[in-house]
Amino acid sequence: MKICVLGAGAWGTALAIHLSKSYPTKFWARNSGHLSGMKKAQSNPLYLGDFKFPSLLDIQDNLKIALSEVDLIVCAVPTSGFRSILKLINEIDQSAPVIWANKGLEQGSAKLPHEIAFEELGDPKKTNRHWGVVSGPSFAAELVRSLPTAVTLASTSQKIAMFAAKIFHHHNMRVYTSEDVVGVSVGGALKNVIAIAAGISDGMGFGNNARAALITRGLAEISRFGAHLGANQETFSGLAGSGDLVLTCTGEYSRNREVGIQLAKGQSLDVILKNLGHVAEGVYTATEVIRRINNLKIEMPITSEVNNVIQHGKSPKDAVLDLLGRSIKPESLNP
Repeated sequence: MKICVLGAGAWGTALAIHLSKSYPTKFWARNSGHLSGMKKAQSNPLYLGDFKFPSLLDIQDNLKIALSEVDLIVCAVPTSGFRSILKLINEIDQSAPVIWANKGLEQGSAKLPHEIAFEELGDPKKTNRHWGVVSGPSFAAELVRSLPTAVTLASTSQKIAMFAAKIFHHHNMRVYTSEDVVGVSVGGALKNVIAIAAGISDGMGFGNNARAALITRGLAEISRFGAHLGANQETFSGLAGSGDLVLTCTGEYSRNREVGIQLAKGQSLDVILKNLGHVAEGVYTATEVIRRINNLKIEMPITSEVNNVIQHGKSPKDAVLDLLGRSIKPESLNP
């Protein structure tokens, strides 16, 4: 069994280290200088640099060689680069199943990763080429420390879901399978937006009550959006839904929550993102979700206010007051 991991950010690195504890794993990234540094250090100096690579991890600078004779492709590039990497995979004519680990919506098109995969890899029902997503409450810094981690792996094929799950399911990682690629993709993308809202609340010192309310009503927004796309509502009660949402809204390693905290302190978004040093998908996801729901009757007030703060300069305090001042409504997943 041979695997290829594409993308050498924190999460891609953590997955590559985890997978190569049990299987020969090729590890590729776009930046040749980054790859050179990893080869020399036998770790990732930019992310998780304290953790040495297992002996089964093979760093590759040639994508064609990296993808040759592998049984599974794990894609951990940011969503902004997801379409281009799928195009490259197609050009190389590699037909191994693709499991992605990125979360978010594509800038400009507002499409989720599964929709991009459908366009670039084709309809699995016609091509018999299956793909899927792994997601759940999983900080890279904890997985790489061999701390217990549980995730959901969803695929367009139950057989491929089980095949891929067995590859991930070892040491400290437990994997549950699913056929709801849509729901797992939605949960992983939209939780980042709610985490920014939770960070704003925490940064303004609003306390535990407010954070719990934001998480709960945020989950309602995620479920509402997912229902429109045909997701299984049960997914949002699982690891890829409420599990990932709670972690991202409360965890110390959450980049999106940190963005919210710094916004509440008056920092500009440009400065926050520069200092962060990592991708915070929620910043762009909020805008794309709003773009997508503009012509739909889906009410997503928390997401809308996060977008107002990020894109239109609304003060975090005014955004919170406007959320609190909304008219009384029944507690429901429906608007």
